Amino acid sequence: MLRRAIIGAALATPLALALPAMAESPALTLVVGASPGGTTDRVARGIAQEMSAILGQTVIVENKPGAGGNIAATEVARAPKDGNTLLVSYSSFSVNPSLYKKLPFDPEKDFSPISMLAEVPSVLVARKDFPAQSVKDLIALAKKDPGKYSFAVGGIGSSLHMATASFQMEAGIEALTVPYKGTSPAMQDLVGGQVDLMFASVVNVLPFRGTDRIKILGVTSPEPMSQFPGVPPIAQTIDGFSSKAWFGMFGPAGIPQARLEQLNRAVVEGAKQASFVKLIEPEGGTVVTTTPQELADFVHKDIERYAKVVEFTGATAG
Repeated sequence: MLRRAIIGAALATPLALALPAMAESPALTLVVGASPGGTTDRVARGIAQEMSAILGQTVIVENKPGAGGNIAATEVARAPKDGNTLLVSYSSFSVNPSLYKKLPFDPEKDFSPISMLAEVPSVLVARKDFPAQSVKDLIALAKKDPGKYSFAVGGIGSSLHMATASFQMEAGIEALTVPYKGTSPAMQDLVGGQVDLMFASVVNVLPFRGTDRIKILGVTSPEPMSQFPGVPPIAQTIDGFSSKAWFGMFGPAGIPQARLEQLNRAVVEGAKQASFVKLIEPEGGTVVTTTPQELADFVHKDIERYAKVVEFTGATAG
């Protein structure tokens, strides 16, 4: 019995020594300012899985929707600077500084950019009996009767709202904006003929491809999209037009440089994995990764760009 006890103690010693080491590695939390099931949530959960394997660290996704992503962003801006609480955000991160009268954080000074994750274009669609067959026809009609036609918007301040405003601004047209709480109910009213036009996400439009229930007029990517063969980019009519939702990862300002570089490498490597690429492609999206500085430069320019678009809309929040 004594011999068994000695052997048992010897076998248990390595395990006992390993347990504290495992406990010393806290989980990494990705805070998402959107509800479960949406594109931002899917992107976050996809990269969480890849990062966990690369870092050898448990990665948890925590949804904190509300206020256009500001609730989640505020939490991360105030989080410890150890790089274990990060934000997966989206285009509203650049829109909100102009849309909200006051933010509880500075989007440039209070965060450590880590990397971009993906870009996703949208689709311009019309009700089935809309009297235009192309973007060119639509612009001509809208200029002939300013304010006559309506654009549904699945959320004020969203990337789709900004696509709508950018289109009207660059086309030089006036139209009625009809806000909805989400793209799905907006699409339902478009199909029902209650509104004339809208910019919608690829996943919302795909079920109607090849049917006569809506008209698909254009895509916001600079190139044609394989999901919609024969549908031209809006840029063929409005030179240089492009509008994409983007998704990126940020931490609180002050993360140690070594940890920041480690996180960036994990994101860049994880985003290359086939499982993550396959997650983005059905959305019509493209995996895009950057250095922390490249993301910082992008956000700075994006804030300036959207300031003009938000001013054009006249929209405010908060």
